[in-house]
Amino acid sequence: MPLENPTTAPPKNWETTASAAPTTIAPPISPSPETPPKRKRGWLGWLIAALVIGGMGWAKITYFPSPTAGDKGGGKAGAGKGGPGGPAAKVPVQVYVVAATSLSDQVASTGSVIADESVTIQSEISGKITSLNIQEGQPVRKGQLLFTINAADVQAQLQKQEYNIKLYQDQEKRQHTLLDKEYISRQEYEQSNNALLTARADLQALRVNLAKAYVRAPFDGVLGLRNTSVGAYVSPGTAITTLSRVQPVKVDFNVPSRFARSVSVGDLVTVTDEATTKKIQAKVYAINPQIDPVSRTLPVRAIYANKNMELRPGGFVKVNLELGKTAEALQIPTEAVVPVASGYTVFVVRKGKAAVQPVNIGVRSDKVIQITKGLAVGDTVIRTGILSVKAGDRVSIQK
Repeated sequence: MPLENPTTAPPKNWETTASAAPTTIAPPISPSPETPPKRKRGWLGWLIAALVIGGMGWAKITYFPSPTAGDKGGGKAGAGKGGPGGPAAKVPVQVYVVAATSLSDQVASTGSVIADESVTIQSEISGKITSLNIQEGQPVRKGQLLFTINAADVQAQLQKQEYNIKLYQDQEKRQHTLLDKEYISRQEYEQSNNALLTARADLQALRVNLAKAYVRAPFDGVLGLRNTSVGAYVSPGTAITTLSRVQPVKVDFNVPSRFARSVSVGDLVTVTDEATTKKIQAKVYAINPQIDPVSRTLPVRAIYANKNMELRPGGFVKVNLELGKTAEALQIPTEAVVPVASGYTVFVVRKGKAAVQPVNIGVRSDKVIQITKGLAVGDTVIRTGILSVKAGDRVSIQK
């Protein structure tokens, strides 16, 4: 069987107009030094991150050591101050040892000084002032004449009425004689007698009006400043001057309603004058039977002799009322008490550690507070460093 010659494929005719002739594939471009391969870039990033983190850790340990961290060479557990098993840092504090003290239970209040008696001198009738016997700021006695009002018309009416009474008396006498002889009826006699009685009543009224023209001091006291002069026309209600009794004086003050049962007549109060800061002793002599519903306080009034004129009416004073005294009171410094939502607490030292103790308070001042419940004699109370201590912390007592 004759062998068939393989047919040679005719060479391809590349047309330049249809498509470009294939070119030789270029060899791969080797990476340049500026763009390392991805595998090398990931390894270098992890190395930089590890160096940064390690540097930050070394800087914190070296320059910012923790208060509870161990010593610099703390390779062993417990070798440092705050390592496991090591003693905790002690908080420095100052303390106060509770002891029984003497305490006066006092109520502090403010009060006003008022005169024992005080009145505004006025005229009861209208008229012109004819005389004025008022020495401003000087004492006067009860019944002393202060000023007079022109009452010439009243005096004229009074004289006229005296003449009428004389006439009515003569008529009544004649009528009485006729009645005895039964020349007139009893009714006619009673009419004349009634006219006489009416005239006498009118005369008495005129005398009362005349007395109003002479104004006198109603009690012993000191005159104030006068507001008018001789010749001035005044009417009822016009203030001429004032009259006050300032020996003794009264002190009005209020106490909280919770102390109402503790106040009684005869209690002594310490009164401090704001102007002179002098302290005097006054005595409670009157207590209002009702508590003020607005302020919930009990009005109390004390009296003071004021022989040397230490207090002036209208002055402002501070009042301390002593309600009782105890010799077994427990008092601690004010700064040792911590207000909380449920009341008050203090920090006490027990076995070298701080502990929280709830307490009840009583009388307080700017320096000490009475403790009525929660503490006993001998307890050690923390008075400084309260903001930096908490329950369970070990404390170092400083002098």
